[in-house]
Amino acid sequence: MDTLTRRKFLLASAVTGAAALAGGGTVLGLRELHSAAATDPLPPGQGILVLLTLYGGNDGLNTLVPAADPAYQKARPDLAYQPHEVLDLGDGLGLNPAMTALHGLWQNGKLAIVRGVGYPQPNHSHFVSMDIWQTASPAEPGNSGWLGRWLDGQPDDQLRALRAVSLGGVLPPLLAGTKTAGSALPLGRFALPSGSPGEALKALGSTSAQDCPYAAYAARDTADLFTVSAAFGPTLNNAAAASSKGAGAAKGSAKLKQSAGGKAKGATAGTSALAQQLDIVASCIESSVPTRVYAVSLGGFDTHSAEKGTQSALLKQVSDAIGAFQQRIAASARAKDVVLVAYSEFGRRVAANANDGTDHGTAGPVFVAGESVHGGFIGQQPSLSDLDNGDLKFHTDFRSVYATVLQRVLGADPASVLGGSFPALSFV
Repeated sequence: MDTLTRRKFLLASAVTGAAALAGGGTVLGLRELHSAAATDPLPPGQGILVLLTLYGGNDGLNTLVPAADPAYQKARPDLAYQPHEVLDLGDGLGLNPAMTALHGLWQNGKLAIVRGVGYPQPNHSHFVSMDIWQTASPAEPGNSGWLGRWLDGQPDDQLRALRAVSLGGVLPPLLAGTKTAGSALPLGRFALPSGSPGEALKALGSTSAQDCPYAAYAARDTADLFTVSAAFGPTLNNAAAASSKGAGAAKGSAKLKQSAGGKAKGATAGTSALAQQLDIVASCIESSVPTRVYAVSLGGFDTHSAEKGTQSALLKQVSDAIGAFQQRIAASARAKDVVLVAYSEFGRRVAANANDGTDHGTAGPVFVAGESVHGGFIGQQPSLSDLDNGDLKFHTDFRSVYATVLQRVLGADPASVLGGSFPALSFV
C-alpha cells in the first residue's frame, strides 16, 4: 500500500473520533458507576482486551536486553547495559533496569514476552509500519483496522458505540471498520451542549429513509456520541474534578516544601499520562461497562539520540502504569477476564548510531500481561550475528498475536478478521 493511500486512511479514520473531542485536563479515577454499566453490564467471563501502543518505534534490544551477548556489547559500546544492571529473566536476557514492576509480574508468572515479532518485508517508515500493524495488512492496501473488522462482525445494536473505546480525542485506525467504528474518549471533562444547541445536535442523530448511506452513517455516529456521553461522562467529569483537586493539593505541598527547604523535590512528578489512561480503563472494567476493547497509548519512543535516559524514563512509565493497573485488576471480580498487550510499530537497528541513539529497525518484543496469562518467553530470540542488512530477522508474525487474542480473549474467528490463518500462541 503506497504511503499516500495509507495517509488518506489514517486521516479519514481520525475524523470518526474528532467529534468526541471535549475539553482538556487529566483523568485520575472513577467515583460512580456508568449508566451503561447499570443498564447493560458486561456479563461475567467475557474477555476484555487492553491494547497499548508505544508510538515511535521502541528499542526492543534495550527493553528486553541480551546483556550477556558479546555481539550486543560490541554493537552498542556506549548504549549497552551490562549484565549486572538488567533485571534477570533467564535465557541470557533481562528487562531494562527501569522496568521493576513488569519484572515483578514476570516473577509471579503473569507476564509473557513474545520475542522477535514483526512481519515480512519490513518497512522502516513510522507511518507505514504503524499502519501495517493497525490494519494487519502488510502486503496489500487495507481500508479498515483489524479491531474495526472485529467490530463489523458484532451486533448493530445500542451497545455498538461502547464495545471498543480509545482513550484520547482521536480514534486510531485500528478501531475503524468498514461498517462501524469504535469510540474516542477524551481525557478530560466531557459534556455535550445542553438546551437548544443540544437538542439540535441530538436531532442530527435521527435517521431518515431519504438519507444516503453516508448521511445515515453520520447520523448514527452523532447518536453514538450521546450514548458515549451517557456512559462515560460521569467518569471523566468526576475524574477531572479529582485531578484539579489533586493538582491544588500538590501545588500547596510544593509551596510547603519550597518554604521549608528550597527546591521542591518530586512535587511535580504527578501521574503519567499512560497511568491516567489505565486508571480510566480499570474504573470502567470494575464497573462492568460493556466495553470489550480498550486502546491506550504512549509516544516518544523515536530515540535517534541520547536514547538511554529518554527510553529508560518512558519504560519506567510503561512498567509502573501496567504494574499498578494489574494490581488493581487482580483485586477485582474481572481479574481473569482482562489481557493487556503492548507493542510498537518496529524495533531499532542493532548498532548504535553516532548520537548515542538507534535508528529505525524491524523486529521487537510484544508484552502480554494478565491474571490469565501463561507467563514466560514465547518464540525465538533474534540472532545478533545473523542479520538482515543490520536489522533483526523476525520469527513471529504479529498476526499470530492478534489471532490469539481474537480467539481466546474476544471469542472471535481470527481468519474472518485477519483474512487468513495464523498459528495461535500459548500466552493465554
